[in-house]
Amino acid sequence: MRLKTITGISLSGLGALLIAGCVDLNAWAQSDANANKAADQSMSFFLTSVGPGDGANLGGLNGADAHCGTLASAAGTTGKTWRAYLSTTGQGGVNAMDRIGTGPWFNANGEQVASSVENLLSDDNNLTKTASISETGAIISGNGDYPNRNRHDILTGTMLNGAASTDSEDSTCSNWTSNGEGSALVGHHDRSGGGPNPTSWSTAHGSRGCSQENLQSSGGDGLFYCFAVK
Repeated sequence: MRLKTITGISLSGLGALLIAGCVDLNAWAQSDANANKAADQSMSFFLTSVGPGDGANLGGLNGADAHCGTLASAAGTTGKTWRAYLSTTGQGGVNAMDRIGTGPWFNANGEQVASSVENLLSDDNNLTKTASISETGAIISGNGDYPNRNRHDILTGTMLNGAASTDSEDSTCSNWTSNGEGSALVGHHDRSGGGPNPTSWSTAHGSRGCSQENLQSSGGDGLFYCFAVK
């Protein structure tokens, strides 16, 4: 009879090791889980190809997360829990960095964009124009891509450190429910343009408003980043 093997050891061999007290099953299981996670390079990050179409009114965090899941499923990636890289402010506010899991994250081409939250927030991440692609693997047009429209302003509502802004001014378009008054912090997926931090993927400047027209007037389109938690 052929015996199934676990990470290179047959069941009979495993039994002998258990009897001898040489195997820590909890450590074994965690090691096996970590190896499987590291080996999974299926899509776990993308930049939305389209927004919901109502400016920065994304239906709150729940609506944004659902939009991530819908786009991922339509592109053929299922069985994952998706979270938008967005912060909210005020009572019950959350930081974008705290809601996206631990990584690593890979784009639709199997290219790693960040190995961890720490790496994501560092200068060593791989969030470039050619790596921050859509769920279908398409490059989103950016600064200077004439005649294509510039769509490089990406909604985040998030500071450079991955946390929500503590300023009194609106930085999340009323926690992603406004399509009129207000403003949202945006990043540049192509790492170029204007603003206080023009090369930041997450925190380049504030938007001119929250409507679709406002976002498009400064080089946006209501797009945002999606990360798989698991």
